[in-house]
Formats: sequence, structure tokens, C-alpha cells
Amino acid sequence: MTDAPTEGSIRLDEGELEASWWGPPAGEAPTLVLLHEGLGCVALWRDFPSWLAASTGYGVFAWSRLGYGGSDGNPPPWPLDYLRREASSFLPRVLDAAGIGRAVLIGHSDGGSIAALYGAKAADRRIAGLVMIAPHFITEPMALAAIAQARDAYQEGDFRTRLARYHRHVDQAFWGWNRAWLDPAFAAGFDLTTDLTRLHLPALVVQGLDDPYGTPVQAELVAHLAPGPVELLMVPGARHAPHLDAPDLVRPAIAAFAARVMGP
Repeated sequence: MTDAPTEGSIRLDEGELEASWWGPPAGEAPTLVLLHEGLGCVALWRDFPSWLAASTGYGVFAWSRLGYGGSDGNPPPWPLDYLRREASSFLPRVLDAAGIGRAVLIGHSDGGSIAALYGAKAADRRIAGLVMIAPHFITEPMALAAIAQARDAYQEGDFRTRLARYHRHVDQAFWGWNRAWLDPAFAAGFDLTTDLTRLHLPALVVQGLDDPYGTPVQAELVAHLAPGPVELLMVPGARHAPHLDAPDLVRPAIAAFAARVMGP
């Protein structure tokens, strides 16, 4: 594994974001940019960033979105198009502030959806490709049921206590995400399939076959709709975090994809 990350922050008009960097800086090597899940943050990537940096020789950059991890707060209710706002407003400013050059975006869950939205809309020549781990492009009843179960566990079990170890504004992180997804208007209006038809970048989609938040339909939508080259990796036995559940299969596949799309 590579050395411990360099920790820092990024200041935007909306607040300060915690950020970490593993491996060489952007001026010395390409960068793998990590976009976390709906209840994630820098720390919840666990050993994945250090593994990527050590295995690829690339830099790895991650930050926590507003309301998450050690970043400044983001009180709910969140706008129901918060994923689009992250892709159109926050992500490009973070990339600029971090000095990102040639890069691959690696997004998990909500982060995968944000990566797809950015890749479909932004003509950003820095981005060589996208890795989307358990992304969401449409709502599925089983996913909404799992999100409702998370609400119950947060209110009645120890889920809040466990999340509070990682999030300074834990109630904002949880309720911002949970109430947005469980809003009937969100379920009725969340559909990124048109965006996928504009996705020309090379893409790798990783889907756990035991994921309670999504079926293989999510990955198959990319293969069917995106005009760019798409690779699918379906992972038996993996749940919502296949990069953690099946690291021996998933991580080398991601590293190999990044090397192919980065080029010499």
C-alpha cells in the first residue's frame, strides 16, 4: 500500500469540503477521482484509494460532498435534483480547485450517477473515462424499500450511531439523502436514461448481483443506451459495494480499465 493520504480541504462559496490525496500529485501522473455514495465520505472508501494508488501509480483524489464526512453542513430538505446539481455545479469546481488534469471518474452509487451526468453533459477533455459502481439511473421498487428500511434502522436501531463516526453533520447527511429518495416526486421524476444516450466516454459499470439498492437493469441501461464503449462487470455475491465485497475481482478490473483509457 502507498503512504497515508495527504489531507486538506477545498473552499467553495457554499462551504469547505474535506479532501484527501493518495499517491503522486496531478502534475506528475493522471488522477483517479472518487465520487462517494449517498451515505459515504472520504473515510468510507476505506482502503480502496490507497490500493488504487499503489497498484496503478496514479494519484487518487477524494472529497466529501457538503453535509458529509468532515465537510461543512448542507441542511435538508435537499432539492430533488441534487444529483444533477452536484454534476453541473459542484463537480467541475472541485476538479478545478484540486488542479485535476487527465483523470478517470470513479463513482459509487449516487457518485456513479453523478459521474454519468457529468460525462454526458460536460465536454471536459480531462476525463478519459468513467467507472460507475452500483449506479442509479432509474428508481426500482426494491431500492426504495431498502431506503425505507434504512430510515427505520436510523430511527430505531444503531445505524445513526454507526454513521456518526464518519459524519460531522450526520442528521443532515442521512435525512438529506433519505428524504429526497423517498419523496414521491423523486421516484416519479428520477430518470437518467436520456442522459445515457449522450454518454460517449468509455465506461465500466460494476454491479453486485446481491445489491439491495439496484438490479442488473441499472448496468444494462448503460450498455443499451450509451453510444460510447461500455464494459459490464456483474459480481456474484456482492452487495452494494462490490469494490469492498469482492476486492480481488473488482479492483484489478478497475485498475486495468483506467490504464486502458488513460493510454501511454
